[in-house]
Amino acid sequence: MGRPASKPKDLRDGFYIEVRNKNKSTGVKIRRDTKEQLLAAIEEYKESKDVVVLGEAKNGKLIPIPDLDK
Repeated sequence: MGRPASKPKDLRDGFYIEVRNKNKSTGVKIRRDTKEQLLAAIEEYKESKDVVVLGEAKNGKLIPIPDLDK
């Protein structure tokens, strides 16, 4: 056993959403490779969960998605 890592992991390139249970403050980040897959995941989860669109990750940084209708 060693020490836990102190540096947060870099985000892989792709599109990210956060899926939460209704009325909760924390959730799970979900990554998709393409924008179409992201939109399909939003449609799948929005019925029973709160969905927060985080943006697109490029080189470890999150960039907002400007043309997303959400």
